[in-house]
Amino acid sequence: MAALRSYVLEVAKKAKAASSVTAALKGPQKNRILLEVVRLLGKEKKALGRANEKDLRNATRCKLNPALIDRLTLTSKRIEEIGEGVRVVARLEDPIGKVLARWRRPNGLRISKVTVPLGVLFIIYESRPNVTSECASLCLKSGNAVVLRGGSEAFYSNQALVDIYHEALRRFHLPPACVSFVTTPDHRAVDFFLELEDWINLVIPRGGEALIRKVAARSRIPVIKHYKGVCHLYVDEKADLKQALRVAFNAKCQRPATCNAMETLLVHEKIAPRFLPVLGRQLQDSQCEIRGDRETRRLLPWAKQASSEDWGREFLDKILAIRVVPNLQSAISHIQRFGSAHTDGIVTQDGRAARRFVEAIDSSSVMVNASTRFSDGFQYGFGAEIGISTDKIHARGPMGLEGLTSYKYVVEGKGHVRE
Repeated sequence: MAALRSYVLEVAKKAKAASSVTAALKGPQKNRILLEVVRLLGKEKKALGRANEKDLRNATRCKLNPALIDRLTLTSKRIEEIGEGVRVVARLEDPIGKVLARWRRPNGLRISKVTVPLGVLFIIYESRPNVTSECASLCLKSGNAVVLRGGSEAFYSNQALVDIYHEALRRFHLPPACVSFVTTPDHRAVDFFLELEDWINLVIPRGGEALIRKVAARSRIPVIKHYKGVCHLYVDEKADLKQALRVAFNAKCQRPATCNAMETLLVHEKIAPRFLPVLGRQLQDSQCEIRGDRETRRLLPWAKQASSEDWGREFLDKILAIRVVPNLQSAISHIQRFGSAHTDGIVTQDGRAARRFVEAIDSSSVMVNASTRFSDGFQYGFGAEIGISTDKIHARGPMGLEGLTSYKYVVEGKGHVRE
């Protein structure tokens, strides 16, 4: 136990020292580091693949479910996408040193509000190795140091990606601790990190609800979080049928294991007889299980009966809860009761209904005629995302570079003294 505490403290101290280095980097320097990472990702694609194969063999041996194995898999295309994500971050405007506001007081003092890095971030995540690169690239670009604690199921893939970042840092004579990686599999290490408020400035857990609630309950450090993604899509009576079919199918089936996949579909009773049989066949062909209310099961006799627990449930799988509602207000009331404030959407050609929905739904992202799957930092133009927050303090929704900054006030005088 003492050895583990000592290891954790040493990692945090090195990250804290490295944060002074990352904070001092200028925009062009950070961009050159990130572009070197892109080059190395292309060069080391086979090595990344071999590391990922080790994780996949372990995942198969441990009988992880297919959705988790899909999130874990690094195909050649996904490695290229990781590199493109880093390249996009390099192209983004430097978020540090921006003057957000400037004013002069009557006594002649000049006050500026200037963006600064947060310091050291501790990020805990599961399954997806691409998160390693997303977090590392965003933290470097925003002048922060990061301590990464990935899931054991992706250990070899994560280590290989961090090795690439370390090589890029070494080539620019920078400490590897700018991007630190927790190598111990001992879960108690996380608890020890969460006690280090003097060394770590922010904690971001990315994973299942149980993990996030545990971190939020135990951390002495501020936590950016969302507990779960119970995302809804409401198909209004004035929806374009083809558009609604395309959006609904994509929201559920494009990648069902992600937090922005649709979990509950609400359909206006006037369009349901035309809409649900067609969507039902598409979902059935894709082996997606439907759990519906009475009217849904009348239209789709093969659907299972939805239980009360299915409303407000995050399936993270090819399972969809469907309810037929009498009007827009019923859809809104359902989301307000069962939603998780992550992402909810409406499909409609009625501008008034869309405006009413947007005003009433207090989620971090609200979609109009678009798939919930767009609730993502890369899709929003952030280059990548460090996480998604459903809180309202500091950051909300997909959290990119801007969310990784704070600010300080710079006050300039000419020998001013306070009377």
